[in-house]
Amino acid sequence: MSNIQNPENKKLSDFKVLNFDVFGTLIDWESGVVDGLEPLLARSSETSKWTRREKLDAFEEVESELQRQHPDMIYSDILANTHNRLATKLGIETTPELDQAFGQSIRNWTPFPDTCAALAKLAKYYKLAVLSNVDNETFQYTIKKLESEGGKFSQVVTAQDVGSYKPDERNFLHALREIKKNFGVEKEEVLVTAQSLFHDHAPANKLGLKSSWIARENVTIGRNSPASYTFKFTTLGAMADAAETEFDK
Repeated sequence: MSNIQNPENKKLSDFKVLNFDVFGTLIDWESGVVDGLEPLLARSSETSKWTRREKLDAFEEVESELQRQHPDMIYSDILANTHNRLATKLGIETTPELDQAFGQSIRNWTPFPDTCAALAKLAKYYKLAVLSNVDNETFQYTIKKLESEGGKFSQVVTAQDVGSYKPDERNFLHALREIKKNFGVEKEEVLVTAQSLFHDHAPANKLGLKSSWIARENVTIGRNSPASYTFKFTTLGAMADAAETEFDK
């Protein structure tokens, strides 16, 4: 069960750094995955009829297993290998070109409609930081999209930097060390801002970090995990508006 836990009556204005998840929170990860798998799944009469949920469940099972088995593999290769392993599991013929195309498709995944304007608004009040299950080369394509309306990130930490994937607590500890070094901010003033209860909020709970759940409608990966959070918003835009109201009153 997930629920709001805010016994200290914390406000958004109590924090100095927002530590963002990216794929699923800022970038429409699920649509990118579903669209990228379409050429493969269309090759089978059975999988061509799958629902969006069935496609995502099949992807998540293989992808998460690969991340556990190969924590030092860069994410674009995780994606390519997920495509290959999923094809084998389903008995569908694939090619190295199709596998690699899926691995590189992440570069084209797009932000949610509210993301960029919300980041620009939040950047007026906070340092913006990234903690993402991605590799450095791929993220260079992503950050250009995210910063397109002026919301600049002051720190980026990737899975490649740490050598492990969230929900590993090492990723969060690494990010906190960098935040303290770069901004002089302690963890009590860092707000984890993410969609996935599994990848972000559960480890944040274990480390005593406050968090804001961006509970986007129809985004499902990572939701079925017991975790609590300090704030809940249905979009990042709603969180940005709430922060603006607090800071500017």
